[in-house]
Formats: sequence, C-alpha cells, structure tokens
Amino acid sequence: MSFRVGRGICARLLFLCICLAAVQSARAETSLERGAYLMNGIVACGNCHTQQTLDGPLEGMELAGGMSIEFPDFTAITPNITPDPETGIGTWTDQQIIDAIREGRRPDGTIIGPPMPIELYRHISDDDIRAIVAYLRAVKPIRNAVAKSTYSFPLPPSYGPPAGAVPAVSRDDKVAYGAYLAGPLGHCIECHSPTGPTGAPDVEHQLGAGGFEIYGPWGISVSANITPAALADWTDDQIKTVITTGIRPDGSRLMPPMGVHYYKNITPEDQDAIVAYLRTLPPK
Repeated sequence: MSFRVGRGICARLLFLCICLAAVQSARAETSLERGAYLMNGIVACGNCHTQQTLDGPLEGMELAGGMSIEFPDFTAITPNITPDPETGIGTWTDQQIIDAIREGRRPDGTIIGPPMPIELYRHISDDDIRAIVAYLRAVKPIRNAVAKSTYSFPLPPSYGPPAGAVPAVSRDDKVAYGAYLAGPLGHCIECHSPTGPTGAPDVEHQLGAGGFEIYGPWGISVSANITPAALADWTDDQIKTVITTGIRPDGSRLMPPMGVHYYKNITPEDQDAIVAYLRTLPPK
C-alpha cells in the first residue's frame, strides 16, 4: 500500500469517525434524553416532588408529590406532577406545564407559592424547558391525591411579565454555563443564600453566603456558605465530591435537602462548570 493510498484511507476513516461522533452527540441531546438527564441530575424536581426517605427517593412514587415542607409562615405540600389525569398534570397542555414552571401560574389561574423558585425558573432556556416537559410526559402516571399548601401571607398576582423566549447558554463559556446550572436549573444559589428583608433568600447582596434555614421531615437544615470565603481551601475535586455524594472533606455528611441522590448523575463536564462558577462568587 502506497503512502498516498494509506493516507486516503486514514482520511476516510477520520471522516467516518467524525460523522459517527456527530450522530452520537445528536442522539444524546434528544429532548427526552436531555430531560431525563436534567430531571435526574441538576434540576432534581424529584427532590421535592417525590417523597424522600433516609435512603433517598421513595421507590415507586417518582414525582407523585405529597412531601410536606414547613416554614414558620407556610406549609408547602408538593403536588403530584406525574401524568395522572385526576391527581396529577395529565390533562395539562405542554404550554400550561411551561407556564406553571416559568410563570408560577396553574391552568386555573391560581399562583404557585414558595418554595417553588419561579424567579430562577423563568430563565430556563426554551430547549431545556421543553426537555423537562418531555420527561414529565414520559414518567409513570401515579394516582396520588395530596393536600393543598397553606400560606399565612398573600401570594403575588404574578412573578413578573411573561418570560418570553429564553435562549440557550453556551457550554463553551464554562463560568456562564455553570451559573446557569447553579441558578435557573439547580437553584443552588437560592437555597445557599441567607434570608433577606422580604423573607426570601437574598441573592442580590449575599449570594451564596449560606445561612438559609430549610425545614422538612428531617428537621431544620442550615445551608452552607458556598462562596470562596468558605471554599478557598477546598480543591475542585472536594467540591465535586460534596455535591455528588454529600460527604465533606472531613468525612461528615450533609443533611437533606441536598439532592445528592440526583446530583450524583451530573456529568464531570457540568461539575467542572459549577465549580468554575462558584470560584467566581464574591467571597462572603
């Protein structure tokens, strides 16, 4: 075989590999697969909408709701978001599901209250919100009627003007994509910011500084400071370990509601992006 012929074969093989890689990449990004990755990873809706045990989500009850989340001025009972037509969201249109997530508005016009992080979910990209809907359509319908949440204060008439079109965040910008993962998708920055004067997490002045009290069946958890002031001595691997396993560098374990049963599925690339973003937070 001549060098020229050999080089031609190598070029064709390289082209074939590139094509196969492109096909595989496209396949991995189908809407349903993207939705499954998000919902079983960083978005982790099941962390609230599936009843939790000490060993993780209650088996056979994925997204069927019924978990009680108590705060001093309200008790939230997470709703059933499976496709069950009577007790879940099986009769909702895709747009109605999107409006509930992004706008905090149910099909009957009522407003969804905290701890649903509507202000952050408003910035979920169009592609990802459709992927989440695709996954919600695919999960097992479970008949499970749950009680309504109760609030000692009036809910707002809305969470702002319609979100409109939301473009995707480029994964090439690691910090920006990490901010998207830790913000709109995972709402890490909400739980890990202290309570502000309005009673909501103060993400404007104390972003990531911790101290937010979270009530649940497990008791009271106080969110950790995740700014460089607290993580400066932690390596990137140690931060990724605590996110995905709930184990701190000293061997101690995090309490719920840290969704380690979901976060363990976050890809190494996305873990890198989250850490890169956390390194940029103002030290608090």
